[in-house]
Amino acid sequence: MAPKGPNSSPWIVVGQAAAALAVGMGVGRFVYTPVLPLMIAQAHVSQQAAGLIATANYFGYLLGAIAGIIVPRLLQSTLTLRTSLVVLTVTLAGMPLTDNVTDWLLLRLVAGVASALIFIVAASSMFRRLHGYGSHLIGWGFGGVGAGIAASGFLVLLLGRVSNWNAAWFASAVLAAILSTLCWTLKTGPPVSTTTVTPTHPGPLLWFVLILISYSLEGVGYIVAGTFLVAAIDQSAPGLTGANAWTLVGLAALPSTAFWAWLAYRFRRATLLIAALVAQAIGIALPALFGGAAPALISAFLFGATFLGIATLALAIGSHLRFPRATALLTTGYSVGQILGPLIVTPFVSHGYREALLLGAAAVVAAAAAAGTLRMKAPDA
Repeated sequence: MAPKGPNSSPWIVVGQAAAALAVGMGVGRFVYTPVLPLMIAQAHVSQQAAGLIATANYFGYLLGAIAGIIVPRLLQSTLTLRTSLVVLTVTLAGMPLTDNVTDWLLLRLVAGVASALIFIVAASSMFRRLHGYGSHLIGWGFGGVGAGIAASGFLVLLLGRVSNWNAAWFASAVLAAILSTLCWTLKTGPPVSTTTVTPTHPGPLLWFVLILISYSLEGVGYIVAGTFLVAAIDQSAPGLTGANAWTLVGLAALPSTAFWAWLAYRFRRATLLIAALVAQAIGIALPALFGGAAPALISAFLFGATFLGIATLALAIGSHLRFPRATALLTTGYSVGQILGPLIVTPFVSHGYREALLLGAAAVVAAAAAAGTLRMKAPDA
């Protein structure tokens, strides 16, 4: 049933949800990626510390996701959304007020919790209020993540030329505050239940295990690129700033979910998932194998065009398999993969990012292999 009322226009819902996702994910979670090279150069952050700071944020995200599962009422509350928006903005503003790694770890941990709650509340609201409209609208809503990435990347690009890492964090906090005003009145409510049927034979269980493995491995590989891609491009493409490439990631991500949703009307989701994973693996590996601006830009485009689409396709497959608590389990596996990714590759980044990116690409290839097995086993996935 389509929502009714004076503010029930589906595009208003899309715009508000997109703004929330831009704050929670595009800025609050991913601005660390373009700021990282500035912190390494100006604040003398080591690569090992950079990986730990990233991991703290991913661990916070996992805690936020688990909190949403344990206390479902959190996801139905406007207070949760607004409190999380304020907390996230404050943590961004707090980053340049200290030069202590422990403080940064704590700030990014809290930011991760807030990001997860914003994401789940906004996504649940969007799924509920846009039920009955075309899935392309939900795709555009998720495109807010890409818009936030592009906006914050462009902001850091400008400030990196005229100021320092401190100003980049302060500016990201201002951007988050502005975007928060756009989604402040987003209506929340109980999320739509999509998983109620328990499998009665081993087939569906095996199929779900395969998509869980694939999505968890994607969490490992994607977050390696999401953390280190900008710094790697700064090293491999002299004259092309990584922040430029990160802006391209956001611009490519902006329409990507709507694009993959459109393709899902014409092809099996498992087929599209394999294609997206292979394309992403190529994108992650390119800066490790080839120097120069062209491979870096292709890498940024492929990464941006696939990572949101992969998430959308994997969650849709999990829902289609009707496995109990599929979305919660897949999100948990993805979050665990994001925690493990930086920990696995941090020992390899002391002298550059080549090995880290290749390991990330290998994890995504393994995810594609698991998705390929799913496609062969599940007739309609």
